[in-house]
Amino acid sequence: MTEVGLYFDLRNPPHREGSAARLHGFTLEMCEEADRLGAASLWFSEHHLFDDGYLTQPLTFAAAAAARTRNARLGTAILIAPLHSPVDVAEQAALVDLISGGRLDLGIGTGYRTAEFELYNVTDRARYSRTDDMVRQLRQLWSADGVTPLPVQDPIPVWLGYHGAQGARRAGLLGAPLLTPNHESWPDYRAGLIEAGHDPTTGRMGGGIQAWVTEDPERDWPLVAPYIAYQVDSYRRHMVHGTDQPLPAPVDPARLVTREPRGPLSYFWFGTPEDIAERIRGLTEGAPVTTVYLWASVGGMPEAMVAEHIRVVTTRLAPLLR
Repeated sequence: MTEVGLYFDLRNPPHREGSAARLHGFTLEMCEEADRLGAASLWFSEHHLFDDGYLTQPLTFAAAAAARTRNARLGTAILIAPLHSPVDVAEQAALVDLISGGRLDLGIGTGYRTAEFELYNVTDRARYSRTDDMVRQLRQLWSADGVTPLPVQDPIPVWLGYHGAQGARRAGLLGAPLLTPNHESWPDYRAGLIEAGHDPTTGRMGGGIQAWVTEDPERDWPLVAPYIAYQVDSYRRHMVHGTDQPLPAPVDPARLVTREPRGPLSYFWFGTPEDIAERIRGLTEGAPVTTVYLWASVGGMPEAMVAEHIRVVTTRLAPLLR
């Protein structure tokens, strides 16, 4: 059984109508609606210095969502570990867990953008080992001699947003759940679990699916395609921000929807609930994937499109995978 959740980044690009304040309020309304419709989880991302107002503080927003929801788990996907103090993360995460009654999943990763490390005045050197260390420190900080108050969960699950064979093995060595839904990572993840003496049956995987689900693909493709293009182009443009690398060429969304996943920006599926469910089954087959999540909104979509997508994901796609 694979549970299905939704993913939010709070982009407010110039082509979107409405203020940033309205967007934040509307997103909380959509979290509440998704929770009412049975979404298994709600996830919040982190980036800095994006020109479209990308969410910068996922735990702060998760606390607000915790107060507006009752059942959905709340996750960070991901919090950029090397930018933050382990003590600060431990305390903030504990607070979200308390407000939510024990519903937090803390996803952390290394980060990759030069501009973000410069903004926080920290080095990007050894960022993988520093992220590994945060897992160990958080577990210690949530013990009896750590921070107060303690979270509800003992401990809060700390997922590692690692990609590739080496990242999967690192997560396994730490006995941490792996935040990728691709079954190709399972052998290396499993090997790491066994190498470190962890029971491989305790392994858990999950993660984001780049996809848009619609009841009527022919009708909706001309409406959705420009937002997919904006979203992927924006990531690619900000990836080289602060470096001497040239701006990447614009993507063709029609080609993205036909590609198989080789990384988060290599594809963006588009199709009916049945089509997307089948693709997700193929991507996760044979791996201990317990949860996946899809974008609620892509590239600053109008509110009506976001609300409809949340309805289709929660009431049409989720039952097919559950």
